Parts: sequence; structure tokens; C-alpha cells
Amino acid sequence: MSAARVVSLVPSLSETLSDWGVTPIACTRFCERPDLLHVGGTKDPDLAAIAALAPQLVVMDEEENRREDFDALVERGLDVVATRVRDLADVTPALTSLARRLGVDFNPPRYAPASLPWLRAFVPIWRRPWMALGRPTYGASLLAHLGVDVVGPVGPYTETTLEAAGELGADVVLAPSEPYPFSMRQQGELEQVAPVIFLDGRDLFWWGTRTPAALERLGSVLHKGAPR
Repeated sequence: MSAARVVSLVPSLSETLSDWGVTPIACTRFCERPDLLHVGGTKDPDLAAIAALAPQLVVMDEEENRREDFDALVERGLDVVATRVRDLADVTPALTSLARRLGVDFNPPRYAPASLPWLRAFVPIWRRPWMALGRPTYGASLLAHLGVDVVGPVGPYTETTLEAAGELGADVVLAPSEPYPFSMRQQGELEQVAPVIFLDGRDLFWWGTRTPAALERLGSVLHKGAPR
């Protein structure tokens, strides 16, 4: 089925499919594939347009996409797969299952052990209102593998304040480039919490074939920027 007509509604899976030589016939506007047909966003897909393409498989994710859109596509008679990744350990089973559906040869990667000193990090993911990364999430699990303990509110993605974050005793603030595009413009206010390291949000949140290299890149950035 490697030549299957697949619609991907998950940016990281659009990347993974392409790495496997399976080019989606359509994807979301967030998938960073301007060369492909776009069928809306992750939270507002164009269901009619997807159905009109008559895909053999639609790929979704429980966190990225909405259950009501999954149900609506199934009701239209489409074959839909929804992945569920909340931990680094979930990546290989999810990819193995998807590769099997597509008839793709997939060799599970091995991840290098962490070599960083143990750090406590506050990880903002949104501003106005402030929201922070928590658990259970792939991003927090990825950082834990690198020796970084994510501190913050209880729950995967929770509202907070910089005042509350400042009381957590974080060694560092890890500011990703997505979903909110944190940049040097926010460095001053984030430094109210702790010294700031800016990260590629795709490496922190896009799981799939990217994961092994993402761990290496994030580890390198953290090694260079972590407080001594």
C-alpha cells in the first residue's frame, strides 16, 4: 500500500510519510508543504474536500485533531487512523503500526541515552494567556530523556502566569518556536522566570522520523545554553 492515496492531518506525520516515500495527496496548512493540496487546518479540516479526494487512508492524531472530525470522516465511509503519542516510548509502536498499514519497511530507531545534567525547566507554549507544557506529553517526555524535568501546572497544557512560574525554582526557560512563536522579543519578560534558551518547536513537538535527530539537536542546544 506504499502507493496509497493518503491524506495527512498531522504535520509531523506528513513529514514522516514523505520520509518514507509516501507523498500525501493532501495535508493541512500547518504541514509546511506548500507544494501539496491543503484541506484546512488541524482543528478545522475541510471534510467535504477530503471526502471528495477519495483517499484510501486519512491519518489523524488524538492530540492534534478533534474527535468530531474523526467521527465525521468515518461516517463518510473513509478509512481513518488516529495515532496517540504522549511519551517517547509511544513513537515506535505508533510508527510501526502505521508503516504496517502502508506496507512500508520501518526499522525502529535507538535513542542515545541522556548526557545532560539534570535541569528543571519551565516551558511556555502560549502567551496571552500564558500556558505551559506539562505531563503527560511527548514534549515533556522528550526533555526528560535529555535530563530535563519540566516544572509547572498540573496537566498537559495548562494556563499559568509568569509570577507563578517564577516560584517554581526553574533553572531555565525553554521557549519553543511553536505553537507560539517565541523569539528574542519575549526574552526580557521570560527572564523574570529564569535564563532563556530558544528551541525549534518542531524538534520538541513533531514526533516521527524526526525524533532521533531532534533529540540530538535539542541535546546540543541545551548543552550550549544550560546554566553552569
